[in-house]
Amino acid sequence: MLQRFDDTDAALIDRLQKSAFDYFLKYSNPENGLVADTSIPDVPCSIAATGFALSSYTVAVERGWITQAEAAGRTITTLRFFAGSHQGRERHATGYRGFYYHFLHMDTGHRAWNSELSTIDTTLLVAGMLTAAAYFDGADPIETEIRELVKFIYERIDWHWALNKGQTVCMGWKPGSGFLRWRWQGYDEAILLYTLALASPTHPIPQSSYDAFVSSYSWMLFGKQPYLYAGPFFIHLFSHAWVDFRGIQDREMAARDWDYFRNTQVSIAVQRDYAERNPGHFVGYNRNVWGFSASDGPPPTRNMRSGRHPKVLGYAARGAPLGPDDGTIAPWAALAALPYDRQAAVDGLEALLAAYPNLLCEGRFPGGFNPSVKTARPEGWVDDRCVAIDQGLLVMTIENDRSEFIWSLMQRSPIIRLGLERAGFTGGWLEQAETESVSRKTA
Repeated sequence: MLQRFDDTDAALIDRLQKSAFDYFLKYSNPENGLVADTSIPDVPCSIAATGFALSSYTVAVERGWITQAEAAGRTITTLRFFAGSHQGRERHATGYRGFYYHFLHMDTGHRAWNSELSTIDTTLLVAGMLTAAAYFDGADPIETEIRELVKFIYERIDWHWALNKGQTVCMGWKPGSGFLRWRWQGYDEAILLYTLALASPTHPIPQSSYDAFVSSYSWMLFGKQPYLYAGPFFIHLFSHAWVDFRGIQDREMAARDWDYFRNTQVSIAVQRDYAERNPGHFVGYNRNVWGFSASDGPPPTRNMRSGRHPKVLGYAARGAPLGPDDGTIAPWAALAALPYDRQAAVDGLEALLAAYPNLLCEGRFPGGFNPSVKTARPEGWVDDRCVAIDQGLLVMTIENDRSEFIWSLMQRSPIIRLGLERAGFTGGWLEQAETESVSRKTA
């Protein structure tokens, strides 16, 4: 919890969490609840960002930043839009088969660009809705309607269709060309997706789909410790923002006497070790300045401080230790490590802001920066946008470190619990919750 930090660190983390939340107040449409993907003007809504916003509203009430009535109002507006928006193949549709398009126009909510019907972004949107359903548990008409709308939206999703006659879930679909060729397999952020898909009362996928998902994992060694490999850091965080993986294990983890929470702890050590070794000889890397994840990057340039001329990657899923890497750092990464390695998080936050005191934009971390690019400022190239999902992740993760609030809330969600159980998870709070439930029934 934050009170274990010294006053300066606690105040800084408080301020960063509040600034991250304020993104959703500034960059959302109050008429429909949609949240802009980034802080750049005229960008579309990201449905994943909207899911992070819905979860963050509950945190904001607990922190006293907004009232419960205001949070409920924002939530019901968002839910009414998604429940009532058009589902179909047409250009003006918002979704199809219960899923939603990745990007939507902020005003109309119609599909933006040529974006795909996204299974993972729908998952993150619905996870935010389930957070709201768990939090707004009162009997008044608004809170009752919140729960009813979440139930309707969740049960409409045709997860089984998204298998496309395969074992694992497809990443997406487009009206003109059908399903994308990629599937959710190999360790990635899709544990939450499979949890929701397994629990569906209307269109569930079979447990064999989850078994196929975990059978495609890749394991590596860090020192003598085997760990589940995923290069980009966000993969180790997204499902964890909602689900407390401490001490619960699916069959894959139980067979190795391991769990996903400890795996994230190792991934932090891997990222820090990679930055300390700095095999690419980039500027600024050290054990406390790190963060390799999916982010935007600098445009093509040969004007580099490092004396080398690596190809800069633009937007890429950077990772450690296998790359790719072009000197771009995700500055939110250290702070997002708080619940998993508090000391690494605080050391990283302090080192980052000491070396780059002008990095923050409106008090928030930008999407990325690259100090190897030669500019007039030590930060080098700095992304000109803040990214909504980064901000939402920080709001939730900081709160989980502070109070375990989101984790505790989602432990009460019957959908989360059922999905995890159908995936084969046992132990930890799952068994504790079952014991408490049995005790209440027999009391």
